[in-house]
Amino acid sequence: MEVTWQLLVILALTALVAGCLDTLAGGGGLITVPALLLAGVPPLQALGTNKVQAPAGTGMATFQVIRKHGVRWRDVRVPMLWAFLGSAAGSIAILFVSPDALEIVIPIVLALIAAYFLLVPKSHEPPAKPRMSDPTYESTVVPAIGAYDGAFGPGTGSLFALSGVALRALPLRRSTAIAKTLNFATNIASLIVFAFAGKVIWIIGGAMVCGQLVGAYIGSHILLRVNPLVLRVLIVVVSLTMLVRVLTT
Repeated sequence: MEVTWQLLVILALTALVAGCLDTLAGGGGLITVPALLLAGVPPLQALGTNKVQAPAGTGMATFQVIRKHGVRWRDVRVPMLWAFLGSAAGSIAILFVSPDALEIVIPIVLALIAAYFLLVPKSHEPPAKPRMSDPTYESTVVPAIGAYDGAFGPGTGSLFALSGVALRALPLRRSTAIAKTLNFATNIASLIVFAFAGKVIWIIGGAMVCGQLVGAYIGSHILLRVNPLVLRVLIVVVSLTMLVRVLTT
């Protein structure tokens, strides 16, 4: 495909909007992946290129939660390894799926995640006691969510956070903090696999990183009073509209 400066500007602005919304309500990948597909980026390259911008946000979040929020490195290094391995496996597996099939599968998966993103509550009370031990959770649920992130991606942070609450009885704030570290591990693993497979368009990814960082800055400093529920609905509406365009073009 031909990469023009106009395309780079449009995708950077899309990433800016996604970064802003993602900072406040999560789900930015539901906008960036369909945008890449609409721009004519082949499905595998769209997934790989989307991973260029992801580690920037989750990496900074990981640094902050370890520095400020009481998450200790020794507590997350093992689950991060499991998340890394699961994501690598998911990314490798998706490389063997037919590109023609991916053109249908990706929009369907993203539509399902959009529905989950809208319908599942952002938080809920943890159960009285854990439903799963740490070793079992880390060696089964974490790599399974990691595999999803390696293959597709959007909504991974919410899946990690809510599974920590529901299965490990963690308070939502702590589960969300830990989820940031796991999501960073999955993003790095997926980016490595896609990069080695030659499925990353670096110039587009770089432009979107710039937009993502600016959007995250705006989201954290200007739009703090916006109702997150309104933003979640907006993300779903925009992403589904873009997915319909993908399927009808």
